[in-house]
Parts: sequence; structure tokens; C-alpha cells
Amino acid sequence: MLPSLGLLINGILLGGLYAAIGIGLSMVFGIMRQVNLAHGDLMILSSYFSLLFVQVLGIHPVFTLFLVIPLMFFIGYLLQIFFFNRVMQRAMEPFLMISFGLSIILENALLLIFTPDARSLKTALVIKSIDVFGFFHIPLIHLLNFTAGLLVLVVLQQFMKRTYLGWAINASADNVTAAKLMGIDVKKVYAYAMGIAAVTAAISGVLVGMTFTFYPHSGTQYLIIAFGVVIIGGLGSLPGTFIGGLVLGVSQLFGGRILGPGFQLLSGYMILIIVLTIKPQGLLGRR
Repeated sequence: MLPSLGLLINGILLGGLYAAIGIGLSMVFGIMRQVNLAHGDLMILSSYFSLLFVQVLGIHPVFTLFLVIPLMFFIGYLLQIFFFNRVMQRAMEPFLMISFGLSIILENALLLIFTPDARSLKTALVIKSIDVFGFFHIPLIHLLNFTAGLLVLVVLQQFMKRTYLGWAINASADNVTAAKLMGIDVKKVYAYAMGIAAVTAAISGVLVGMTFTFYPHSGTQYLIIAFGVVIIGGLGSLPGTFIGGLVLGVSQLFGGRILGPGFQLLSGYMILIIVLTIKPQGLLGRR
């Protein structure tokens, strides 16, 4: 009983990280009705930026967020202005093609600059854990990941509800024509939204780098996780994305315990299929 409880708690904490990974992807779909295939690579780009700042400035990876976040916001904003906005009025395919091409460019650029060697932002937090009455241990890094994922969700939700830019983003997501008639510059709003999505990628990229090793090609792996999270939770739903992360994290750890460590990803996507069979729009998705 107690080992299962420990597995459940660790699965929930892992799910918090998964939710942070998927929030940016879900946000872009909810606002622009587009899927950013470069989201995972923007995450890993953030991990490498953090690694660079650690090596040059000698600071803790957590403190690199103060540099990585504005840098990634600027990158996301410019990508939307110069590339994605040019195809927003067309079908979904041009957006997918541009984001796919961007993914390939980022992956190969990272491979060229940093080589294919494994990298890590791991600190002493990785080996520290909290003992729960002597029955099981909770890794401190997983607790940090969960807290950060929950904080990102809460801050983003409040931002969307309480700020003028958040209202403009919601208006543009609901009805582009009405938003334009109200004087909203939709293209600029989309650019801010992509910048915010890149900020969530920055946070999750640093957290992933502190928890696992990463490579230039790791973006695809985390894009798959992000897809699983947002599909389970419901495309475009931020609370659903958080719940989807918890479901995927718990199912992976329990699946790994039952089927073996090599089947963690399989067990997570078995749950995804079950959820889609029962609720095709996801747990909190719109009909």
C-alpha cells in the first residue's frame, strides 16, 4: 500500500513537469488554432541557453531563468512577427510546415554548436529527497518541478483574466473579426502570445535540464510528451493541460511498475487512447 502511495505521489509530481512542458503548446492552439511543431526544440534551446549562462557566469541554473525567460520571449515574439503571422490567414498546413522547418533548423544548429554529447544542468537538488515517515522518499527536484508547473498555470490563468493583454488574447481567440472591430491589433497579440508560450518553454526547458540529461535532438521526445498532455487534457484548455500532465505522469510510473521500465511511455499512451475513446475532445476540451 505505502509503496503504491509513494509511486502515486511521484507520478503526480512528474505530471507537474509534464504539464509545464505542454502548457505552451496548448496555449498556441487555444489562441491561434495552430500546432507549433517546434515547441519541443524551443524547450531544448532554453536548456542550452541555461547551460551557456551557467558555464559563462557560474550561476545556479534556477537563476539563469532571469536571463533565459526574456531571451525566449524575444525569440518567440520575432518568430511570430516574421514567420507565422504571414500564414495565419491561410490553412493550418503552412504553419505546420514553417514550425517543422524551424524544428529541423534548431536541432541541427544545436548539434553543430554543442555537438551530440549529453548535457545536463543537474545540481545537488537531484540527489536530495524528502523522507516521508521512513516509508518512501520524494525527490526534491520533482517537488520543485511540480511547484513550478502549478505556479506557471496559476500565473498564466490570472494574467489571461486580469490584464488588458490577456483580455485581448482571449478576444482574438474567440473571434478575430470582432477583435479587429474593437481596435485590437490581432497580429501583435499573436506575437505576444507566442512570446508567452516561448516563456513557458523556457521554464520547462530549464526544469528538464535540471532533472534529466538532454541532447540536440531531445526536442522531439518532449514534443511527443506535450502532445500527449494537451490531448488528454483537451486542446486549448490550460487547466486541462495540468490535469493531463498528472494523468500521463501517474500512468507512466504505474505502467513502468507493472509492465517494466521500458514500457512507461507505452502505458501513458494507452491511457491517452482510453481517454479519447471516452471523451474525444479530452478531459476539459471544448466540444
